[in-house]
Amino acid sequence: MLKPLRQGLPPLDPAAVSNAASCALPARYEAVREARQFTRRMLGQWDVGDRFDDVCLVVSELVTNALRHAVPGETDCLVAPHGPAVRLHLMRWTGRLVCAVRDPSHETPAPRDSDDFSAESGRGLFLVDSFSDSWGWHPLAGTLSGKVVWALFRLQPAE
Repeated sequence: MLKPLRQGLPPLDPAAVSNAASCALPARYEAVREARQFTRRMLGQWDVGDRFDDVCLVVSELVTNALRHAVPGETDCLVAPHGPAVRLHLMRWTGRLVCAVRDPSHETPAPRDSDDFSAESGRGLFLVDSFSDSWGWHPLAGTLSGKVVWALFRLQPAE
């Protein structure tokens, strides 16, 4: 899952993984608030203050996109055959943090081309690109169906 995250970065040392957490999210828009609250709680425990606001914004956008574009139908309790339709993963290494959102869709996430800067939607991936250090996606393999969209944040060393 993390191979694309290695591009242009020093090698990941499995021993350097400091923390990881994930949460299942219901297929309803209230899940965006739940994802933000979960992220705030984890980042507070992990003392990731320098990127706190950026990470919370990106998590909101990734979860919103998953709910809006990747979850079929408008049901309040959609559950995929192998677990929840949307799942948020947070992983922290010494110098970086990754937020990854798993969803059941196989569609490629693509930023919209729009010159309408007053539009109220359609800028989610532009915000993800602007506030994270890099982002990408990849399809899931094995028994899991769908994809993972991830965003990477470089962290300042603790003083």
